[in-house]
Amino acid sequence: MADPMIAARVDAAVAAWLEWLPRWTPGSFRSRARICRRCYQSPILASAGLSHDVPHQVQHALVVRLQKIIDKTVDEFTTASLPGLRLELDAADALKQKAGYRPNDGLDPEYDGLELDPEPEPGQPFLFTLEGLASPLDKQINDPRPPLTDDQKAELRSEMALADECAVVTGQRVCGAVKIHAPRIRLAVETFVEPQIQSMLDELTNSLEFPS
Repeated sequence: MADPMIAARVDAAVAAWLEWLPRWTPGSFRSRARICRRCYQSPILASAGLSHDVPHQVQHALVVRLQKIIDKTVDEFTTASLPGLRLELDAADALKQKAGYRPNDGLDPEYDGLELDPEPEPGQPFLFTLEGLASPLDKQINDPRPPLTDDQKAELRSEMALADECAVVTGQRVCGAVKIHAPRIRLAVETFVEPQIQSMLDELTNSLEFPS
């Protein structure tokens, strides 16, 4: 069933992506050493018509924008209906703030979740890296709260299951809403992305031709 609020948020996310896309260039793209878990076999990309032959950063910028809609909707549901989980998440956020610098927080959608640093070149060490500046993930932060009781743990598991269900339903609604935009999305790729890729291929072909 269509959800007007989800549809409106998808409209805004697609509009933001379409506004960003003309600024994309192959020079801003960096190959990945690992598969992107957000984009690999993403149903969002399939619904948007971007599941094949599209540079990863182009895909990623749209996936992250739409994933944020799912995250926001689940967060709103948690705040309204799942008090135990809300309390745990707020406490975890407070502890995270004490953990120190995290360079991957607050990135633009087209960079969110990607590697922070380029691959090192042999014999060319970096003076520093963003990942190296990050505070250790295992930094010990004391949680002042008492341990959860068995009943609280059971209630928390129940609320987490409801949050997961909300995420699944919202994801399905996002996929349904983005399908409407698939023709616009594909046209934008054909207009702004494919000519740049073809130009790169032509330049590569010319550089490989032997002189007669």
